[in-house]
Amino acid sequence: MSGAVVVEAPGVHRLVPHEPREPGPGEALVRVHAAGICGSDREVYQGNRPEGYVRYPLTPGHEWSGTVERVGAGVPKALAGRKVVGEGFRNCQVCDRCHAGETTLCTAGYEETGFTQPGAMAPTLTLPARLLHVLPDDADLTGAALLEPAACIAAAALKANARPGERVAVVGTGTLGMFAVQFLRAASPAELLVVGTRGDREALSRQFGATGFRTKDRPLPDDFDVVIETAGSADAARTAAALLRRGGRLVLTGIPAPGADGLDPTDLVVRQLEVHTVFGAPPDAWAHTVRVFAAGLLDPRPLVTHELPLAAFSEAIELVGSGDPKVGKVLLHPDARP
Repeated sequence: MSGAVVVEAPGVHRLVPHEPREPGPGEALVRVHAAGICGSDREVYQGNRPEGYVRYPLTPGHEWSGTVERVGAGVPKALAGRKVVGEGFRNCQVCDRCHAGETTLCTAGYEETGFTQPGAMAPTLTLPARLLHVLPDDADLTGAALLEPAACIAAAALKANARPGERVAVVGTGTLGMFAVQFLRAASPAELLVVGTRGDREALSRQFGATGFRTKDRPLPDDFDVVIETAGSADAARTAAALLRRGGRLVLTGIPAPGADGLDPTDLVVRQLEVHTVFGAPPDAWAHTVRVFAAGLLDPRPLVTHELPLAAFSEAIELVGSGDPKVGKVLLHPDARP
């Protein structure tokens, strides 16, 4: 028996004894290797996640990787022992949106691992086996713990439909932005520009495949075919739209605070811009992410800057919200000793 993080209420958490829950029919029990922390987990802890999108008490952890230990009835036994990652949205599978493959728009209501259902900040996680995506046997599980945010950006890349030879750009230089660079690079663009607020992110952007980098306070071009926005800042959407040529394609993934600058509807109509949005990742985006990761075209590992034991949950939450430019992705390891 070992410990799991439980957030009892906003600002209140403890490490509690953990007993694995045996998998029922259609389920799998996964030994967690690592769980990532993002801004959403900080929202859970602080209590400012939107109503209906969290349920206390809660074991957080929606970004994770691990190895299947046992499976329940109706699940192929060959799944045991395989390295996996898993979708977070607990969709109903029977509504019209689920049947269309748009599981993040499930009309049965919002349920997600780590927010309304027990998450991966525990030694084991039991969940529906249908949500699992199998990794290669030699996969790096530490890097794979970041495939959940990568899948969200994969959804954006699929909607952007960047074609070889097009000029593409990314607005935002955080974890999501760096994943967007890697997905767009895989499409063989003629040019790949990254726009951000921090000049110190240029080297990493170029390492992942960017051909150009500018901070948004500098003059920016206005003739790109595709732009993926990942920043979520108050003016990020407008900055992204302004980069596009007439008829260009824009995908918004960031969620800004209330009062952000909206897109100008006149500009959208006159320039005939094609605008898409992304919230979460449906199965096809997950499958695409795992395929690109397995092919070696997606490298999450350089984004990890801190690896801590579960007992350091408070420290990890503070690191994520510190604003320190040296803090990238923070991972918690259930089996690590304090």
